[in-house]
Amino acid sequence: MFMLWHVTHHNVRAARTVKLARYLSDLGYGTKRELERMLVNRQITLADGTVLTNSAQDAPPHELLRVMGVPLDPPPGAVILLHKPAGMVCSTEDSNPLVYDLLPSRFRSRSPIMSPVGRLDRDTTGLLLVTDDGQLLHRLTSPKSHLPKRYVAQLAEPLRETAVAEFASGTLMLSGEHAPLAPATLDVIGPRLASVAITEGRYHQVRRMFAAVGNHVQSLHRDAFGPLTLDGVPEGEWRVLSAQERDALEQALQAARLTRASPRAP
Repeated sequence: MFMLWHVTHHNVRAARTVKLARYLSDLGYGTKRELERMLVNRQITLADGTVLTNSAQDAPPHELLRVMGVPLDPPPGAVILLHKPAGMVCSTEDSNPLVYDLLPSRFRSRSPIMSPVGRLDRDTTGLLLVTDDGQLLHRLTSPKSHLPKRYVAQLAEPLRETAVAEFASGTLMLSGEHAPLAPATLDVIGPRLASVAITEGRYHQVRRMFAAVGNHVQSLHRDAFGPLTLDGVPEGEWRVLSAQERDALEQALQAARLTRASPRAP
């Protein structure tokens, strides 16, 4: 999927202090030698058609650059929202199909690399964020983030009547662990269908939570990550977050931390 985007305050790099060849190389367009060849072949231009030939010149603004007539991939610091299908893994190397296969091949050559924000297991579908913003990646995956993530689970058995209270209790234990889970919100959609919002990210957490209340997840789909949803993004497709969505994500991170830090009522 290719699309136009606006460079915002979230992802602006000091482009004029970065040399053109280095800037394009960091975006995965090739080695310095390959880019010099592209410059000689007049394949790197500005939006108005001006041909660029000097690899050592300062990089023009991201939104003005073209490679073989095509606007550049997302700028450094961008965040991608991807609708992950089943059967794909969140890794750079695996015998199974990779989520990177849904993105331009250059993305694996970016420096820093575009990395998944957390992981969805091979059989789980839904919303996956991918970014090369290292600071944001750390904040979103930190155990201190507490940003809610919502999943819809198809279950093997009807939920028992106590499941909602058990998820919300703050005392539910996962097999093999010694610390209870933070309270989670379980909403019953149907006899064997439920959504759950969690603020932690333990290994296979949602599947293990349902196992802890005597059930088994047959299929699992993440439909929300903080304020972000998959609205308008078909399975296997992706788009770049807008400035407004980045702002909403930042606000949600701050609110989640404040809520977690607030003293609980006695």
